[in-house]
Amino acid sequence: KLDGIYTRYHLQDYHQLRQDFFKLKLQGANITLPFKEAALEMADVKDELASNIGSANTLCLKDGKIYAYNTDALGFLEAIKEFESINKALILGAGGTALALAFALKQKGVEVCVANRSEKRFKDFTLYKTSLYNALDDFDFDLVVNSTSAGLKDDDLPCDKILLDKILSRAKFAFDVIYGKETSFLKLCKEHNLKVKDGFDMFLWQAVFAFELFFDVKDKREKIK
Repeated sequence: KLDGIYTRYHLQDYHQLRQDFFKLKLQGANITLPFKEAALEMADVKDELASNIGSANTLCLKDGKIYAYNTDALGFLEAIKEFESINKALILGAGGTALALAFALKQKGVEVCVANRSEKRFKDFTLYKTSLYNALDDFDFDLVVNSTSAGLKDDDLPCDKILLDKILSRAKFAFDVIYGKETSFLKLCKEHNLKVKDGFDMFLWQAVFAFELFFDVKDKREKIK
């Protein structure tokens, strides 16, 4: 039996993150956008994976020090285990989530290309091939990932439908980080007969890995599956 409380807390200013962590006498915390980069910066000890990704979504207190971790990447890899033979992947969007997913795939030996509407965030993706949507010249990918918010509160696609049709006609798998609804992106992927997954399993598994860090336990993962 575990003794603890898990609840929400609205952080007003990222400068208060460390102060509020100790003020609330927390033993651990999950951090959401837009504070993941700040969470990594304020930590005393940074996990190697979180450091490489450049953001943290999980904080733990150990011996008076705040440790920072990123379980998004681990959750993503667990979620796509049923997708086999992924050699090349295209990630749509270039935000913090895209960076975590790109690093996770690269660690598994997957060739990654990141496509976005603007070049502004490409400075964070120097380890990967990058392209503007309208300049993409490679359309052969096993896996296509939507890491953008397109479809979350609307029926938008992450990029032009003509471009997506060209990409999806050659792909095998599709993943959308959004969950709780079938996005226009996933609907289009199904029209191309791709095997698809939304972001629920990624959300579930990142929470499982965070739980294990909070309580220093290995939960019964087979039972969860």
